[in-house]
Amino acid sequence: MRGHHSVEKVGGTSMAATATLFDNVLIAGRSGGDLYNRIFVVSAYAGMTDLLLENKKSGEPGVYGHFVDDDDAGAWRAAMERVRAAMRARNAEMFARPESRAEADRFVDARVDAVAACLDDLARLRSHGRFSLKDQFVTVRELLAGIGEAHSAHSTALLLRDRDVNARFVDLTLWDEDDVRSLDARIEEAFAAIDLRTTLPIVTGYAGCEGGMVRRYARGYTEMTFSRIAVLTGAREAIIHKEFHLSSADPKLVGERRARKIGRTNYDVADQLANLGMEAIHPGAGRGLRQSGISLRVRNSFDREDAGTLVTGDYVSDVPRVEIVTGLRQMQALQFFEQDMVGVKGYDAAILAALTRHKLWIVSKSSNANTITHYLSANAATVNRAAAELQDQYPDASITTQPVAMVSVIGSDISRPGLVTEALRALDAAGVPMIAMQHQIRNVDVQFLVAPRDFDTAVRALHKVLVEDGALVEDKAASAEDRRAA
Repeated sequence: MRGHHSVEKVGGTSMAATATLFDNVLIAGRSGGDLYNRIFVVSAYAGMTDLLLENKKSGEPGVYGHFVDDDDAGAWRAAMERVRAAMRARNAEMFARPESRAEADRFVDARVDAVAACLDDLARLRSHGRFSLKDQFVTVRELLAGIGEAHSAHSTALLLRDRDVNARFVDLTLWDEDDVRSLDARIEEAFAAIDLRTTLPIVTGYAGCEGGMVRRYARGYTEMTFSRIAVLTGAREAIIHKEFHLSSADPKLVGERRARKIGRTNYDVADQLANLGMEAIHPGAGRGLRQSGISLRVRNSFDREDAGTLVTGDYVSDVPRVEIVTGLRQMQALQFFEQDMVGVKGYDAAILAALTRHKLWIVSKSSNANTITHYLSANAATVNRAAAELQDQYPDASITTQPVAMVSVIGSDISRPGLVTEALRALDAAGVPMIAMQHQIRNVDVQFLVAPRDFDTAVRALHKVLVEDGALVEDKAASAEDRRAA
């Protein structure tokens, strides 16, 4: 049964802008009963998970990376102290009441000390040489990940209580329990006794559960927790608060004045974005919401009055149009050519098996009579290892790899006549040679493969002709319709 409440997820950058978060999202002018019938699932403050695990962009090791490397006995301990210092510094910035700050610091110290003691025990075992801790590294990663969300959720609940809001810290991290149950079971147990009409739950984005959240969902685990809470509690709407609008292109690339807020779209488009690695919503999280008929709203935490972009299962644009131009700047194309492939089964399955063994993310693929090409979101070294394995298996095949970039134009309905022709002309005018193109029958996306050096130019050119110029045509058509109606 659908409830009256919303389930809302706050990203790390928005969490770090604490004053803005309270003014625009958590409080946002509400008082009394209007503060409730909401559940907030929070990410760690920006940069904290990087310190705990590894930097998401640069790969610089955090506590986990130093512990696994074991290159210096003091390295991971020093990294853990950097985490403690960063969390205490964050508390110092946020808390005006000394008592609340002291409570927040005690919480941080207790969590950091407990996990550090666990790592100390494992380090002593490892020093004996007869013990293999490889299987325990996954558990270590899970333990460390949970500290970041526990800190942010606990501090946020404290800050809300300082403002006379009946907020409750809901800790799903399982940091000191042996009972590893399913994610759904943990959520149902946690919310069984919470009255959403009078309580504002602040929930850890990380949840300790069977199978491990980080192992199963990598850094997308917060969105999975958010999605399952929305589904299991029967939310009327799911909301993601980010530091930006879901826009027609990266504003830093095409310019803030040229990028347009999407406003409305569907889960099909959200899936395409997730496939390209865009941080709209994790594909598994979106699937649960879509199957349960729960709409998703993506809002800009720094734009309080704007309703954001609404994602539903049944939306289709009234007029065929491109909603977003995005893509992947660095990819690898793996091309498998075998002259004797025609009419012979088994090649495709063998290639997929190899890519799966090497944990390669397939963004797209194409094939003809004797060639199968996979476009992979992966580094060259991993793709080359998969190619070498396939070459051993098929010595007569010609297997090549090359770096490519993919620019994808996406919309709920992009069946506008002449769209592909206009896109090709725009790329040619911008001096961008096209390596390949994929156009699906369903008219949801068109993928253009170009050289990585041409990615930025291609995005700007396609956005200009398909979004900016297309919007002018739509506006003129709408104005003409208004005049006829008048």
